[in-house]
Amino acid sequence: MPILERADTGAIARLTLNAPEKLNALSDDMLAALQSEFDRLATQPHIRVVILAGAGKAFCAGHDLKEMTAGRQAEDGGKAYFADLFTRCARVMTAIRSLPQPVIAQPHGIATAAGCQLVASCDLAVAAEGTRFGVNGVNIGLFCSTPMVALSRNIPRKQAFEMLTTGEFIETTRARELGLINRAVPQDQLEDATNELAETLAAKLGSAVKIGKHAFYNQLEMSLDAAYDYTRDVMVENMLDRDTEEGISAFIEKRPPEWTQ
Repeated sequence: MPILERADTGAIARLTLNAPEKLNALSDDMLAALQSEFDRLATQPHIRVVILAGAGKAFCAGHDLKEMTAGRQAEDGGKAYFADLFTRCARVMTAIRSLPQPVIAQPHGIATAAGCQLVASCDLAVAAEGTRFGVNGVNIGLFCSTPMVALSRNIPRKQAFEMLTTGEFIETTRARELGLINRAVPQDQLEDATNELAETLAAKLGSAVKIGKHAFYNQLEMSLDAAYDYTRDVMVENMLDRDTEEGISAFIEKRPPEWTQ
């Protein structure tokens, strides 16, 4: 069985972390498989939405600690291995943001350390009720510094710092309050609820969503005036799209749009 499974349904690609015996840890092989699939998806405009799920009883338990322990056996104490590992992990996380398609995380069970980072790196998240989220590396003496990057960009800083320094878990009600997830549903409704959201997004004009996702993250890093200047140009680009012209005409004429993309 592949460590990462992909199943396409129309314009939706579902990626499933498939190492349940390791709680879908982000091992070297898992990171490589995710990077390869994200690189592939970036060149597939017929796919409009990506869902990221996990097999078994957990979404993702973070890095593979056994592999990390083995990496420490190198002559340099693992310095080169660890630098490479965290670089590769960061590349996977930033690939999610760079994808033209929205990526929906579908966590259940637990999403801890780099697994929580994975949820925070996705554009949207639909979780099973009772899912536990944590950046609990501090409990074993390893502060979750790289997961902190995504987490602190998702939730308020004091709450992020509390999670990072206490190592305590939060469940779905609190995760939704803080903005780490969009919604929580009963476990038996999780896949249907995620698919419903994905189908809603997939029905939109793909080029508009692609432009919008890129602009959304870019403008967040800008000053207010710079953001308005930048998004003005993005809106101009969007307005000149022939499919956008068709969408506006269809709305005025009260008919479904006939998009080419």
